[in-house]
Amino acid sequence: MKKLLILSGKGGTGKTTTAAAFIDFSNAEAFADCDVDAPNLHLLVGMKGRAKKTHFYGSEKANIDDKKCVSCGICYQNCRFQGIIREGERYSVNPFACEGCGVCMYTCPQSAVTMEEDVAGVLALYHEERLFSTAKLKMGRGNSGKLVTEVKKQLETGSSGRFAIIDGSPGIGCPVIASISGVDMVLIVAEPSLSGISDMKRILRTAEFFQVKTAVCINKYDTCIENAEKIKKLCQREEIPFVGCIPYDDKVSAAINEGQSIANINCPARDALYEVYENIKVYFI
Repeated sequence: MKKLLILSGKGGTGKTTTAAAFIDFSNAEAFADCDVDAPNLHLLVGMKGRAKKTHFYGSEKANIDDKKCVSCGICYQNCRFQGIIREGERYSVNPFACEGCGVCMYTCPQSAVTMEEDVAGVLALYHEERLFSTAKLKMGRGNSGKLVTEVKKQLETGSSGRFAIIDGSPGIGCPVIASISGVDMVLIVAEPSLSGISDMKRILRTAEFFQVKTAVCINKYDTCIENAEKIKKLCQREEIPFVGCIPYDDKVSAAINEGQSIANINCPARDALYEVYENIKVYFI
């Protein structure tokens, strides 16, 4: 299975909008949302049926047994992360602050503290008409990279299709690195702003480190033609395939607010994005 990953380097560039449109343009039988901190591809692809859901276990968290605890406060005194809550004579664990270091367990004279597996998120797999792999990480939890890896495993083991489209995370952190691993090509959706150019350069360097083929398109290019030209020249200088420009279009926002892919909307942005899709096929499919 060939895998096309869509990234942006920053949020708000139109990455998910592009991914949803590509899924419709290609009639993709398999796709995934690896933005596990804030997954929203499902809002645009209209999945039917119920998902098979499984727990994702991250790092361990402390747990205090009230029956064994004698309220000595030693765990409270030794916790460097303020993960122990004191309420009168009772002590409990704040799961958002606990780092799973185990100091409270090792210092408790009553063995009242244990380290237990923590449900850090939920994996979901839709597999009726089409295969869609996604997940949602709990607030304040780590292990986002590991969860992205599990999302991709569901995609790879559950589908026998020729290719898959993956909506990645913004930025260049752990979930992005986990998303890039093993894909055939990365399409970067850039925006013509100073921050957009800076973040595009960062994600280009990240993809280059993993030796993955990369292409670039510009969304809302006409909001700053000068910066759009800078992006084009950068791609030309670095010999990075430039696959097109998408204009700003009010109909895109309206479609997204109604939960529709712009692939089904008659508008200039849709036509330009279809041209981007046709151009990327030359390198990918």
